[in-house]
Amino acid sequence: MAGWIAIAAAAAAVLGLAIALALHLRLRRVRAAQLTLLGSGGSDLLDFAVSLQGLIDGVHRTIDDVAAALARVERRVDATVSRLAVVRYDAYENTGGHQSASVALLDASRSGVVLSAIQGRDYARIYVKELDEGRAAISLSPEEQEAVERAMKSQ
Repeated sequence: MAGWIAIAAAAAAVLGLAIALALHLRLRRVRAAQLTLLGSGGSDLLDFAVSLQGLIDGVHRTIDDVAAALARVERRVDATVSRLAVVRYDAYENTGGHQSASVALLDASRSGVVLSAIQGRDYARIYVKELDEGRAAISLSPEEQEAVERAMKSQ
């Protein structure tokens, strides 16, 4: 009977040794995978996760900075003269050749100027009218109004 107990103990020991060896090999594979993920630095996964979170926070700050800069650029672009139209016409009968012209120079909010050059046979006059969000302090002629409308339709 003592022999059977010794054989059973030896079998249990061999089984335990086999399980320990299998777990050791499995742990080596996990550590190798961890080293592949972390690189050769001696940190663990928690340190890696903390550093990764710091990098993500930095990316978020950079995105916020870029978005704010883009908003500033959009405001500046909206305030530039980006819409232009020219309307040529005869201001007086029997002059011919469409020698008079109205030019609208506007930004995205319909603010800017309308320049009109009126040509007669023996004189020329130039008028400048300001627009603030589509409203002029001095009423616009039909040709000037047409230039404003064409300018706002242009992109």
